[in-house]
Amino acid sequence: MRIGFAGLGRMGALMARNLIAAGNEVFVWNRTEQAAIDFAVNEGCIAVPTPSDLMAQVQFVVTMLADDRASEAVHLGKNGLFASARSATLVEMGTMSPDHIAELVAKAPKGIRVIDAPVSGATQAAAHADLLIMAGCHNEDADLAVIFDAVGRETIYLGQSGSGAVMKLVVNSLIHGINQTLAEAMTLAEASGITSEVAFDVIEASAACAPMLRYRRPLYLNEADHDVTFTVALARKDMEVTAQLANRLGSAMPQGRTTLAKLIEAEKAGYGARDMASMLSFMRKDT
Repeated sequence: MRIGFAGLGRMGALMARNLIAAGNEVFVWNRTEQAAIDFAVNEGCIAVPTPSDLMAQVQFVVTMLADDRASEAVHLGKNGLFASARSATLVEMGTMSPDHIAELVAKAPKGIRVIDAPVSGATQAAAHADLLIMAGCHNEDADLAVIFDAVGRETIYLGQSGSGAVMKLVVNSLIHGINQTLAEAMTLAEASGITSEVAFDVIEASAACAPMLRYRRPLYLNEADHDVTFTVALARKDMEVTAQLANRLGSAMPQGRTTLAKLIEAEKAGYGARDMASMLSFMRKDT
């Protein structure tokens, strides 16, 4: 299948690589054009200069973008995806607000279908095609399954447009809450004289250990020696969008708002570009 891919960041490059490995003919675009050119040379695919050029080549475009603003520019901007007159299915797999997905659906030109299908899983999961996909559509479209099966281990079809975006915020709010609680729990153990390694051994062996704690253990114990997988700034963005959704729906999120407040503090203190595991280091400063 001929597939376009927009957004070759930490996650996107790995997902595009898996689409190529699955035998698809892939065309790529990235805001930094040289990154797309380098990727195309290394992976044996084709780089194009604009999002609208992707549409000229394919009938399916996957976008993996940082936030609503980036997605709006790629879809609605000059030479954006919506500038094409071709019929196509656009699959937004980044973490977006449900309101943004609704806007894209409403503004999509005739013949263009927009589907929200965000993913859960860090870069390790993306590299091994082990992502969970939350699709705001039904499962009748076999062509979409070809895309989803190439990048993920499981797809849950939620039926309604925008529901994938909602569930991604729900999952990420839980992940960021666990991250903050882990930072506090580890700091408490360390303050009593228990070493970080031993404290994490106990947490990992306990009923409190979520899978993300286990695979992120190296980052928690030695953040500086490992590549960034998910930044504090992105975590703050997620929690801001989640808080806005909670406000609109009238849903109380006291713990989520505390998590957001600590992420804002950490970003202001210079932690924005660091991995979200650095919240442990940030909490140590207050002990």
